[in-house]
Amino acid sequence: MRYSERLNARITSAGTHLCVGLDPRPEMIDCDIAEFLDRVVGETAEHAAAFKPNMAYFEALGLRGVQILENLLEKMPKEVPVILDCKRSDIGETQRYYARAYFEHWNVDAVTLNPFLGFDTIEPFLQYEGKGAYLLAVTSNVGSADIQMQQTADGRYLFELVQDFAAKAEGMAGDVGLVVGLTNASGEVRSRIADLPLLMPGLGAQGGDLQALAKDHRKAPVVVNVSRGVMYAEGSFADAAKKFKEQINVVLG
Repeated sequence: MRYSERLNARITSAGTHLCVGLDPRPEMIDCDIAEFLDRVVGETAEHAAAFKPNMAYFEALGLRGVQILENLLEKMPKEVPVILDCKRSDIGETQRYYARAYFEHWNVDAVTLNPFLGFDTIEPFLQYEGKGAYLLAVTSNVGSADIQMQQTADGRYLFELVQDFAAKAEGMAGDVGLVVGLTNASGEVRSRIADLPLLMPGLGAQGGDLQALAKDHRKAPVVVNVSRGVMYAEGSFADAAKKFKEQINVVLG
């Protein structure tokens, strides 16, 4: 089964487009971090279309943080795809080793990648059957305007050159998706985004407008990421995840 098919199956069976981001911030956690993460995953799994651990937060904890992540990945519910948010970008030979680490050793289902070194740096991740790669297209930060939203001589935006990689990947084992931040997902942007799997951060603490997606009709799977809004909400993790799931479902169905 291809990655996009598996994710679509999870979205349908669980009735959710919510991606639960896992960003452990020690200053906001008053107990053992590993136990805290176990609780987040255990209590939100029924509401999650996917989980998205962000490498930066684990790496900031040093070797212990990497071990916490590795242990967490081993215990993830098998029915919920895992998107490792690593945003790797390097020459193709080095990327081949990143792909081996994430897809063979940690066995995550998808990764996020920075595509601006070119298609040959994406190819190593597309050799793996059933795996996916989300390419940074229109990110949720203000600085996305600096490069991603610049236009070429023919009027196309640079993020459209990124999504052209999906066509180059046809016939390969892995699936190409895009990262499109809700905070910058204007009608103009969305009208130019192909029907590819989308990972959409920016809802919750970043203030993204979910209603912007109300008129979109996509066949490829869309997941909307919430990290702080679930992990550090008042009340239970499950209640926070359910609230966001229902909020997203009103728009995406």
